Amino acid sequence: MNIVLPAEWAPQACIQLTWPRPDGDFARWFDRVEATFVDLACAITRFQPLLVAAPGDAGPLKRRLENAGVPADRLAVVAVRANDVWARDHGPITVLRDGHPVHLDFTFNGWGGKFDARLDNTVTRQLAAAGALTAPVESLDFVLEGGGIESDGQGTLLTTERCLLAPTRNGKLSRNVIEQKLAHWFGLNRMLWLKHGDLLGDDTDGHIDTLARFCDPQTIAYQACDDRTDSHHDDLAAMAAELRAFKQANGQPYRLIPLPMAPAIHDEDGRRLPAGYANFLILNAAVLVPTYGDNQRDREALSALAPAFPGREIVGVDCVALIHQYGSLHCVTMQIPDATGA
Repeated sequence: MNIVLPAEWAPQACIQLTWPRPDGDFARWFDRVEATFVDLACAITRFQPLLVAAPGDAGPLKRRLENAGVPADRLAVVAVRANDVWARDHGPITVLRDGHPVHLDFTFNGWGGKFDARLDNTVTRQLAAAGALTAPVESLDFVLEGGGIESDGQGTLLTTERCLLAPTRNGKLSRNVIEQKLAHWFGLNRMLWLKHGDLLGDDTDGHIDTLARFCDPQTIAYQACDDRTDSHHDDLAAMAAELRAFKQANGQPYRLIPLPMAPAIHDEDGRRLPAGYANFLILNAAVLVPTYGDNQRDREALSALAPAFPGREIVGVDCVALIHQYGSLHCVTMQIPDATGA
């Protein structure tokens, strides 16, 4: 059987969002956060369909999005029960088996038990039961978040040791056992493990989608930091050295694209929030890039990514509101591959 974990740039059927709850973790910033979600919905549906998992009644939200300019024929809204918004981590991770999609429903335990995720852990099954996911769903007794893995679509997986080897995920399973399991589920030939890399304020134990991202099988964009006075500098420099040492399957080094360090943004308690530009989302004809209210750095990030995505529009989306709960644009989205165009 041929198994492929599609790269994010592979054809997509839709993007999933899980809408915020007014009484959820974003309650203090709800109006700003919901406005960001509306902006995201409008940006996504310029290019492709959107599936919204909506805590509560789906009807009013669907009407609001349509009134905001979301095309009705590109929008599906399904009522679910959910704890939070992080679709990247509780949404389905879709593989193609002999060209046919299967949604793998891994266990989500709130990033190692940090937060209650009992409802989030059922969202994929709720969507399937409502008919919003038409491919088979397979639930797996293994903790894995979509933000913790990056696929080049050709059998290579990029990840971090801090996340996948955290004992709060899958106990004391060894790196070798985890590699074997992921190779079996994803059809992998090899895994690239980063030892370094972290954004202050991140509570995912170093998700790869905040640090380093495949743009194509030969290219990795990564979060850099040139300011030696920034507390991120040494660790991100060590990560950059690791990336320079990685080789493609053919033995050639990767083309590396450093992304600027986002401006330092702090919460009301002085804690630095995990703003980063590597948390972009690849769509069928665009790349949505988080921005953080610093015109110069935002422009630098968009300009750095543009050459890596010829033929795709590079679109900035203000994500300052999202980082108040320690995630950004990629974290709140999950792509559903389109097997018909694979």
